[in-house]
Amino acid sequence: MIKTIIFDFGNVFINLDINGALQHVRDTFKIDTLSDEMTAFNSLYEQGLISTDEFLEFYTENFPKLSKEELVDVWSFMLKDFPEHRLRFLKQLKSTSKYKLILLSNTNELHITWIKKHIPFYSDFKNCFDAFYLSHEINLVKPNPNIYKFVLNQNTLTANECLFIDDNADNIDTAKSLGIKTWRIDIESEDVTNLFNVKTNLF
Repeated sequence: MIKTIIFDFGNVFINLDINGALQHVRDTFKIDTLSDEMTAFNSLYEQGLISTDEFLEFYTENFPKLSKEELVDVWSFMLKDFPEHRLRFLKQLKSTSKYKLILLSNTNELHITWIKKHIPFYSDFKNCFDAFYLSHEINLVKPNPNIYKFVLNQNTLTANECLFIDDNADNIDTAKSLGIKTWRIDIESEDVTNLFNVKTNLF
């Protein structure tokens, strides 16, 4: 029996353009691929292990023709719209009090700052959750098993009584390996608001 639903943020509630963002990075930086050093810095930043200033300084040193403001725009390019029907679904789910609701997202400080500025109902969204975990605040990232164990332990949860919803295969696979029930959303054909129609077998 599912007692807790754990949601990802990107491509579950807010739409992302990850492929477009990668192409935008390559075009702006005039590179063919991200270097290992760039990938490592990005990961450290996502985990909150370096500050926003340190992150931006790394990029301004490597791409001195770009201002910090331009770098912030490049970094936030993947963030798109947040359809309000998903907020309405979440609010309705919250009102039933049937499930503990948790957000678990790989989200860095610059991205959450952009979201707070551009999504007017962000506070309403956050208030729907019983617990709200962003990777840069807890220094853990998916798909590392430790982030799931952290959520289970912090909330005294039983793995097989939890449903985890994410669009990323690696994140889903790790959750499954810990005994958590999962739904990998197909962003081309599925919407979180259809949860109780397409995943009736999980409840």
